Amino acid sequence: MADLRITHVSVLLEDGTILKDQNVDVTGGHFSRIAPAGEDSSASAARAAASLATGTSVQNGADTVPDQTLDGRGKLLMPGLADCHMHTGQQLLKGRVLDELPMIWTRIMLPFESTLTPENMRLSAELAALEMIRSGTTAFIDAGSYHMKEAVKVYRKSGLCGVLSLSTMDEKGLPASIATTTEEAVSLADDFYEFCKEDSRLKPAYALRSLISCSEDLIRQTSEHANERQALLQAHMNEYAGEVNFHLQRFQLRPYEYLDSLGVLSDRFIGAHSIILSEHEKALLRDRDVKVCHCPFSNCGKGIPDTPSLLEQGICVGLGTDGAAHGGLSLWNEMKIFRSVMNAKHGVAQGNPSIMPAKQILSMATRDGYRLMKEDGGVIAAGKKADFITINLRQPHLYPTGNLVNTLLECVTAADVCDAAVDGQLLMKNREVLTLDEERILADAERYMNTL
Repeated sequence: MADLRITHVSVLLEDGTILKDQNVDVTGGHFSRIAPAGEDSSASAARAAASLATGTSVQNGADTVPDQTLDGRGKLLMPGLADCHMHTGQQLLKGRVLDELPMIWTRIMLPFESTLTPENMRLSAELAALEMIRSGTTAFIDAGSYHMKEAVKVYRKSGLCGVLSLSTMDEKGLPASIATTTEEAVSLADDFYEFCKEDSRLKPAYALRSLISCSEDLIRQTSEHANERQALLQAHMNEYAGEVNFHLQRFQLRPYEYLDSLGVLSDRFIGAHSIILSEHEKALLRDRDVKVCHCPFSNCGKGIPDTPSLLEQGICVGLGTDGAAHGGLSLWNEMKIFRSVMNAKHGVAQGNPSIMPAKQILSMATRDGYRLMKEDGGVIAAGKKADFITINLRQPHLYPTGNLVNTLLECVTAADVCDAAVDGQLLMKNREVLTLDEERILADAERYMNTL
């Protein structure tokens, strides 16, 4: 018997096909059945007739009553979105970065994060979880910050699927509240790994916050400890020209070349941003099966990645928001920006208006994001992890449409997401978040804002 059945819903398949009027079953946290709703109705009627004729009870898996049902009429069922690079620790920086002069990281973000308290991190995680659930993000990768155990406690309650790590640096001169030696940084990362490793939906990862702020010894040790545990390792990579020049001047190698010389790159390495890449670095990404995440809104202030080239070489590319300080946590916004930027930079130059088609971008935000996280989701198919959202289609800005996949990219916003689930557990139903106290969290946020 199914744990959950979504009835009379349209379904977005991996290849972009839309199936209409389907019943979708979820059993044990995975999709167990997708079938036309009419088939279930016909089968039910036939079995009822047989039961009356014989005086017996006749049932099968499609005919039994599920534990829970969700009305899908007027909705599209699609995979949940995966935000492959966000910053919980910057959630309270919303509105305080735009139009600021460089370097934002050293002038604003680092000082702010160094003053975070456990209470502020808890509020940050609550707001981030609310924003993600309500915008259709079911999985995320946090780039690392401080007091992250407080964030883990919140995300466990939220029901989201996530990868989290600590901010790991050993640069001298950091604020005293976050300064660590190499040994202390590695020990803290190991402790955080142990804190999270048994969680069913949250995975601990290792992180190098900024290569410029990490000694070679810290890079080597962090990589070794991640390898021992088969954990993901993430870093901000090739984001600024100054970062690339730093490595060229000091090591005569570009950032990815430098990490490769240390034996760091592997299929478990995630390079956030990866904007300014040489052809040799692209080849390294391909050969080492490195995963990449672009953050379109944030990246636009630094450069435009050559994503078509990366995809042609079979490199897995996901999308991220880069946190609330960079325009909020809506991947719908990021997808629209990404499509426009790719067309302006690459499509116009090649005379190819479909240089980055809607289906490709949606796949990057769903299937490829889950692949990047090493999670078996991001696709609506029997046997796959039941992380899904529904979109309310019966709205004037979405309906009617001649190509629903294109309309998803062009017109859908976070406010169009009706329902959200992870492992088949509903986190939001008809725009009501079920796992967190939204009113209390917003009241706490208002009190915080009044202190600014």
